[in-house]
Amino acid sequence: MGEKIAFIGHRIIFYNKIRNRLYKEVKRQIENGCKFFTMGTHGEFDTMALSVCRELRNIYKDVIIEVVITSFKTIKPIIVEDAIWGAEKYVPYSDVNTIMYDIEEEYFKKRIIESNKQMINKCDTLICYVNSNKNYGGARIAFNYAKKKGLRVINLYSDS
Repeated sequence: MGEKIAFIGHRIIFYNKIRNRLYKEVKRQIENGCKFFTMGTHGEFDTMALSVCRELRNIYKDVIIEVVITSFKTIKPIIVEDAIWGAEKYVPYSDVNTIMYDIEEEYFKKRIIESNKQMINKCDTLICYVNSNKNYGGARIAFNYAKKKGLRVINLYSDS
C-alpha cells in the first residue's frame, strides 16, 4: 500500500495558525505517493487532520483515511427501530475506515496513549503538533515514542 502517515497532536491547538501548513504538508505527502492516513478522535489536531484529509480526498480520490477510536462512546449513537439493538446503535464514520485496537483491558486514561503507540507502530511518518518542551501529556509521549522508533517526524508546532 505504500507509506502510511499518522497524526498526533495536543488536544487544544492554535487552529488558524497551522491548518494551512497542515493542508500543504498533507498535499505534499499525497503528491509524493502517500495515500494512507490514520488519526485519532480526541482533540482539535485530530479533528483538523481528519478535515484536511477529507478535503484532499475530494481532489485525490485514492486517499484512504482511517480513524482510530478508543471506545464506542467516541462515535455517536444513532436511533434505530430494531428490537435486537434497542434504541441506540453505534455506527462508525460513514466515509472513512474506523478501527479500534485491542485496548479494552487498559485503564481508560491510558487507552489514548496505547492507541497512539499502535498507530505509530503501523506507520512510516508522523505528522504532529507537539510542544516538545512540555514535560507531560499523551501527545508528548507519542512524539518521543515515534522518535525512539526512528520514524520520520514532521512537527508543525515548531513553526507556530
